[in-house]
Amino acid sequence: MLYDKDIREPLFDFLEESYGKIRIIEEKQMGRSRADVVMVLPEALCGLEIKSDADTYARLGRQVRDYDQYFDYNYIVAGTKHAHHVEEHVPDWWGVITVELEEGRPDFYLLREAGENPNINWKRKMGLLWRPELVHIQERNQLPRYRQKGKDFVIDKILQKVPKEQLYRQISDELFERDYTKIEEDIRAYKKEALLKQLQ
Repeated sequence: MLYDKDIREPLFDFLEESYGKIRIIEEKQMGRSRADVVMVLPEALCGLEIKSDADTYARLGRQVRDYDQYFDYNYIVAGTKHAHHVEEHVPDWWGVITVELEEGRPDFYLLREAGENPNINWKRKMGLLWRPELVHIQERNQLPRYRQKGKDFVIDKILQKVPKEQLYRQISDELFERDYTKIEEDIRAYKKEALLKQLQ
């Protein structure tokens, strides 16, 4: 029987072998659900939901709706227990990766390649970025910084002014560069700068 913890690390190796340059972000909050894995590709974000042999389909309907709001492509990674009927439980554009034990080690098989997600909400996708990352995108596209405005306002402006063809790569660039050790310091510096501007 394969559990989530048995699948993760070997899955990341499989994804790296299959897709080349990637970055893995685990347990990312999205709406009312949590994405097990976000795979950052140079021009796309992929969500991966792991259904181990210990899991059920009880929450999958809601999870599918949430994943479809945030990611360009989505996959379900299914253990042996689910492998034969998992396709019935996800939309046609979701990819399917199966995993089973082979000589005591997880073995992965790409059963169905993911198609482009028709339900993506660009505002939600951009909401995955932190405010300093949005500032980088504003700077790259010569947009005003809108220091006194909230995150939603800034996202709306970026979506109005920057072609989506450019944003695919720029969002991925920010996530490839994300430094979890430095971000608290960056956010504090950003808030301090915004506060000083308000006081002037």
